[in-house]
Amino acid sequence: MATVLVLGTLDTKGPEYEFLCDRLRSDGLTPLVVDVGVLGEPAFSADVAREEVARAAGEGLQADVLRGDRGGAVSAMARGAEVIVRTLLEEGAISGAIALGGTGGTAIASRAFRVLPVGMPKVIVSTAASGNTQMYVGESDLVLMPSVTDIAGINRLSARIIANGAAALAGMVVSKPPNVDASKRVVGASMFGVTTPCVTAARAWLEERSYEVLVFHMTGTGGRTLEALASQGWLSGVLDVTTTELADELVGGVFSAGPGRMVAARAVGLPQVVSVGALDMVNFGPPDTVPEKFKGRLFYEHNPSVTLMRTTPEESAELGRRLAMRLSAGRGRCAVFLPLRGVSALSVTGGPFESRAADEALFGAIREYLDREQVDLVECDTDINDPVFATAMAGELDRYICDESDCLTMGRTE
Repeated sequence: MATVLVLGTLDTKGPEYEFLCDRLRSDGLTPLVVDVGVLGEPAFSADVAREEVARAAGEGLQADVLRGDRGGAVSAMARGAEVIVRTLLEEGAISGAIALGGTGGTAIASRAFRVLPVGMPKVIVSTAASGNTQMYVGESDLVLMPSVTDIAGINRLSARIIANGAAALAGMVVSKPPNVDASKRVVGASMFGVTTPCVTAARAWLEERSYEVLVFHMTGTGGRTLEALASQGWLSGVLDVTTTELADELVGGVFSAGPGRMVAARAVGLPQVVSVGALDMVNFGPPDTVPEKFKGRLFYEHNPSVTLMRTTPEESAELGRRLAMRLSAGRGRCAVFLPLRGVSALSVTGGPFESRAADEALFGAIREYLDREQVDLVECDTDINDPVFATAMAGELDRYICDESDCLTMGRTE
């Protein structure tokens, strides 16, 4: 039987975890229990005791943080649990993970479970599984299952929900993995609605040449996920067509990916081809959610839930500087492609966001700040969604990847 990690506070939720373990066994799994409780004595013995988790965090259970400071205790046990889970993963001891919790238990488990690679089943039955769950899920494939009631006793409702969580994990663990062609090289691509034709054409070109293309929607989470997969070794290269999240980071839009955007590929030396897709816009929610300070700016209603605001020449210049500086630091083959006739479907000639002044400010800053010894610069007299531009970007990435490997292994030659 496959072994799965069961991580939880056995002092406050002992009966619930005993029920969960029984359900896992009945579903054909062997639970390996890690206790992260700090308030009282555990209801039953764990395979990894809380003292061992605390030591892994660099804290003893008699330390002040575990005697009276619950917040400090939770943080300490989260650090320790992360170390324990990483060790179990490296030993090949587990095939999945599950936890039950309120906000504290979910915080501990989610930090520990993010150590597990994408694709390894991970489930938390949680009272916090609604609203903004970014702090728990991050860039992982963690499944948060609403507990409906608090994790406080086994009753006709909680029993069914916890049993469903166990069954969900069991189904993922024992299910036969899908057949995939592992010989294909994997490329990550960034897309937005206003750059979809470009990415679609580039993806088709690459797929014809035996690449597998993972497309990410640049909504903040998409950019962070692309960066995470690049740093974790999932990708052979990055086709970063759409860098719009930089605009939200700078101006204060809702789709910022934070300062780590456009960093990972250069840090690990992945081949990367980048453009300035949708840097003509900042993203907000419905019109009535746009901050008052932007009154009088140029807006476009993309759909009822998304309002776009045109970036100014001043903002565009700073965006160009940031893009150039981030790409100039690092290693690996890299190129920036500039579409001189429009950086999105909205800023082409006659489009609602057409602004040669803003575009030239963007391009000019990139020309000024880009380290041309580290990064190639290609300027194209097309808009970003022209198929010629798309295939040029794809072809450059293909060339970079092939320069670093034997293209015969991809079933083709140059």
